[in-house]
Amino acid sequence: MLNDITTDLANPPRFELTGDGPPDFDSATIGEHVSKYGNLEPIILAEDMPAAFRRVRNEVEARRWKLVAADEQRGQLEAIAVTRLLRFKDDIVIRLTAEDTGTRIDLRSKSRVGRDDFGANAKRIGAFLNALKRG
Repeated sequence: MLNDITTDLANPPRFELTGDGPPDFDSATIGEHVSKYGNLEPIILAEDMPAAFRRVRNEVEARRWKLVAADEQRGQLEAIAVTRLLRFKDDIVIRLTAEDTGTRIDLRSKSRVGRDDFGANAKRIGAFLNALKRG
């Protein structure tokens, strides 16, 4: 039963900008996470941090997520997505890291309610990263 999904199990993005985000990722769920969502991986955008940050922010806005914090210097954005049917709120953190070949994008999406999200957070992350890949 998972409701906290990330693209980086070794160093999951942390909700740090607002000071009132969800707790750190529960490492006890790594085995289940890998078996269900082992295909979720970060992507590398072939552009510098400022350009990648703009693209990520534009995609957050296009999805109508509520942007609650953004810090370009730290390479991090935090947002809230609201599910359509029951209006549940899910917290999202996006971390950008400069790499030799561009900018690495990692996401974490965590449901506020329930112990299982029925795959909603993984689908959200996958759709977001696919949209960035398409440009």
